[in-house]
Amino acid sequence: MKINVNGKDIEALEGEMLLSVLKREGFDIPTLCYLEGMAPSGACRVCVVEVEGQANLMTSCSLPVTAGLKVKTHSPRVINARKTVIELLMGSHPDDCLYCDKQDKCELLALARKYGVTKRRFPTISRDINMDVSGPSIVRDPEKCILCGKCVRVCEEVQKVGCIDFSMRGFKSRISCAFDSALNVSSCVNCGQCVTVCPTGALMENNSIEAVKRALESGKYVVAQHAPAVSVSLGEEFGLPLGKDVDGLMVSALREMGFKAVFDTSFAADLTIMEEASELAERIKNKGKPPMFTSCCPGWVKYLETFYPGMIDNLSTCKSPHQMLGAVIKSYYAKKEGIDPKDIAVVSIMPCTAKKFEIKRPEMKGGDFEDVDLSLTTRELARLINIFGIDFKNIKPSQADLPFGERSGAGKIFGASGGVMEAAVRTAHYLLTGKELAELKFEQVRGLKGVKKAKAVIGGKEIKLAVLSGLGNAKDFLDSLEKGLEEADFVEVMACPGGCVNGGGQPFSQNKKAVSERARALYEIDSAEKIRVSHANKALKTLYKDFLGKPLGEKSHHLLHTSYKARATKDR
Repeated sequence: MKINVNGKDIEALEGEMLLSVLKREGFDIPTLCYLEGMAPSGACRVCVVEVEGQANLMTSCSLPVTAGLKVKTHSPRVINARKTVIELLMGSHPDDCLYCDKQDKCELLALARKYGVTKRRFPTISRDINMDVSGPSIVRDPEKCILCGKCVRVCEEVQKVGCIDFSMRGFKSRISCAFDSALNVSSCVNCGQCVTVCPTGALMENNSIEAVKRALESGKYVVAQHAPAVSVSLGEEFGLPLGKDVDGLMVSALREMGFKAVFDTSFAADLTIMEEASELAERIKNKGKPPMFTSCCPGWVKYLETFYPGMIDNLSTCKSPHQMLGAVIKSYYAKKEGIDPKDIAVVSIMPCTAKKFEIKRPEMKGGDFEDVDLSLTTRELARLINIFGIDFKNIKPSQADLPFGERSGAGKIFGASGGVMEAAVRTAHYLLTGKELAELKFEQVRGLKGVKKAKAVIGGKEIKLAVLSGLGNAKDFLDSLEKGLEEADFVEVMACPGGCVNGGGQPFSQNKKAVSERARALYEIDSAEKIRVSHANKALKTLYKDFLGKPLGEKSHHLLHTSYKARATKDR
């Protein structure tokens, strides 16, 4: 059917919302509460348009198109209405933009500039709500909240955690945890998906930049490690194309900041696969309790501990890759280099906010010190690079340090949903049969779908596999599993939809294309590698030969494996 927009006829589909049509056709329509792929709420009202025959302006996000619809997207009336809405929102918003962590990415500030809001026209209203800094991963500043509801919807509808919701009424309306409690005693799993959709600085990661700077100035031997997904997303913060692999530039930048060594967490992903695939092979051979769940995502692990404690025994006992590498750095590497482990500070660069929680878990300690000392998000790393005045685009690239700089393609694809599964199947097949898979590419578990199921034949036995991303999908699967409606032998779960490429610490984009391009880049890196299976990583073989012994051995178990616990509210 045809509709008319600003005097131009365009094609639309029956039942489409007007906003979707306008965005597809390239019309610039502002939004603050809109979430792609979800039912509209019409809460912010900045997407209003003028529709012929309608007395009132209509929210384009919630208006289904009809044949012959005539719309004006930027009439004087529309522009004035949008500006008024923005002015009203600014009337209850703090004036601390200069000090806000989100000053350069704030959608409200961008709209204020765009619509010429240069002074206050309405009285300032302060809600006088204290900032919540109790959580290890996420900071809440309710004064900056514009009540768009996006965080509530993502937490409830996408992740199905339901940690936050609207409370109170009228001018006292706010978004809070149950019983107005703090995040650290709520059901929050630290995934950070609320942070990625918040249009202002009301939700941000717990900033660790100053702590990293202090560590670099402390005289300690400070090392950095970077997760697989970071190198294909960091470039976005510097205007580089989506999915551009900036691994070499990032390594050089970290060295220029003063890090004594820079390691690739993809090496530890290979290490994780050796332990996890061995664990899977043991369960298959000994007919252990199915299914085995992956344990490399701390948001997922905390979710299971909180909501499905009866399934804790199904989790792999492996630590996540960066925790494994931290443990090995402070044992094997420290001894090799003659450094007291207490003098080493390990900084993880992660696409994730939940890692900030994970590094503080008491289970993640080697004696008197933590495996990993500090964790930065991709966004924080970009800011740190700017603070140090590094010309990121033009710095000379370099490679990560040995012995933890060598990785396989399998270790790199950990950053995409399905990557852990694919890497594990490649190695589990070898461990059980002594032969490599004829085809390493496992198409069935690739892509951004939230639920992917596949089967693999290993050693004559059919293995049922499931790949889940987004905790809402995990909840549905677990419920079906409990009811006997699903069967699986091995299940990969990532808390964030699409996996780490869409982690809570990644560049703000809310762009499915960006997530897709990041994942595509990881698979391209894998396909171009000479070594594409974890068990063929030569540096990893040396680590086992000289130090760890064998996968699932005594030393490996002590350093690389952990335990989990059911979480009461007070433990969360």
